[in-house]
Amino acid sequence: MSDSARHPFLQGLSKHRGTPPTIVVIFGASGDLTARKLLPALYNLAHDNLLPADFHLVGFSRSPLPDAEFRALATKAVRDFSRRAPHTAVLERLAGRLSYVAGGYDEPAAFTRLAAHIAELEQRLGGETQVLCYISTPPSVFGAILHQLGACGLAARRLDSPLHTKVVIEKPFGRDLASARALNAAIREVCAEKQVYRIDHYLGKETVQDLLVQRFANAIFEPLWNRNFIDHIQITVAENLGVGTRGGYYEQSGALRDMIQNHTMQLLALTAMEPPVSLDAEAVRDEKVKVLRAVQALALGPEGDTARAQYAAGMVGGKMVPGYREEPGIAADSATETYTALRLSINNWRWQGVPFYLRSGKRLARRVSEIAIQFKRPPGTLFAAAGERFALAPNTLSFLIQPDEGLSLVLNGKVPGLETRTQPVKMSFRYAATYGSDTPEAYERLVLDALTGDGTLFIRGDEAEASWELCTPVLDSWRELGRQGMDTYAAGSWGPAAADTLLARHGHQWRQP
Repeated sequence: MSDSARHPFLQGLSKHRGTPPTIVVIFGASGDLTARKLLPALYNLAHDNLLPADFHLVGFSRSPLPDAEFRALATKAVRDFSRRAPHTAVLERLAGRLSYVAGGYDEPAAFTRLAAHIAELEQRLGGETQVLCYISTPPSVFGAILHQLGACGLAARRLDSPLHTKVVIEKPFGRDLASARALNAAIREVCAEKQVYRIDHYLGKETVQDLLVQRFANAIFEPLWNRNFIDHIQITVAENLGVGTRGGYYEQSGALRDMIQNHTMQLLALTAMEPPVSLDAEAVRDEKVKVLRAVQALALGPEGDTARAQYAAGMVGGKMVPGYREEPGIAADSATETYTALRLSINNWRWQGVPFYLRSGKRLARRVSEIAIQFKRPPGTLFAAAGERFALAPNTLSFLIQPDEGLSLVLNGKVPGLETRTQPVKMSFRYAATYGSDTPEAYERLVLDALTGDGTLFIRGDEAEASWELCTPVLDSWRELGRQGMDTYAAGSWGPAAADTLLARHGHQWRQP
């Protein structure tokens, strides 16, 4: 028997017992996210024999597209963007399970056709299936899609059964608190909360998931994870790229909406939350909501808890790059921030008095995302005497989320020799070095979790609103100020002076990851 014939997916087998027969519908099937992330994720799940044996994918978009052409586009997307070279026979079998429905997102007739097509596929598969609707479209049509899913009956399909319809919604989930509440209200009109999976791909990254393991599976960390031993925490999400061709989108977004309100606040919640009573999805999400609600409102104004800036021209990768307001599609008087830094205070027993510093920006020195926990210095030490012999660094535990996932711990050690000298040393662990580089990508984990009904790594409605409650007053204040108070920083640097001042007022300084 050939290797191709022996592959379990080709025999209609699945090793993942928790995945029921499924029809996946991707709204926005002709979009970039579908090509770069969703289709490769589904292929890799098939390759690893994790898709259900009875599986079908329906693409839905405005563009008319014959099934054969959609299959060809999907095949090309997998070949171009999969993390590993595709197994030809597996890819061909997966492509054979693809079909396409064209129509407008607010067109009742198109959703009637979709529902009929799903019923036909279910009959062909020979049994009851769950439907997973993945909304990968611009947020302006989220509401229309949800309404039509309710109107055509797909949203309420088998609601009291484990095979109920599931709905995955991509970010951004709202633009502010009012729009997030409106979107949640639109969801509640047609779906129960258990059906909804608000996705943030950062939560699918290995290091983010490992954060919970390190905290709660190692006795050496959790006793120290509080105000008695931690001095402060820094969370960085830095990009070295500019806005590129996304100037029109970014002008309506900015760093606070684009990265802080979602990705970075999720990292804060996982870092600061109390131990959940179990690994049940609701237990974990309950604790995340609690800690977000414990964050105090940010002080606004010149001496407040925020800093914002735009990148100016500078050197990146040995090349001169333009400033933000010189990029295509950016207004000359733009007041959109490309860098945001916040100082957050959590008003609870564990974190009282421990500042959390969050920053995110474009055109910074390098692409890196990390959570850095800096511990307090010993209250008195044998090695505190002045002089060059004792180079002491604060103990810092860093979770590196990208680009090279892993963690490190900075300690102080003795330099070999006859004289007692100290020097900071680093203990490091990298996923690629230990487990190899072929680890699943975030979307693979998240798509599989949605298929099996595990909401642990997805954002609940009240969690999204709690995050917006913190960020919306900042956005409102900045809108009123316009460019007043807007700092600048050179492209290729680590950010503006205003962000350095934000930390210096409290005796801290930014790390250079």
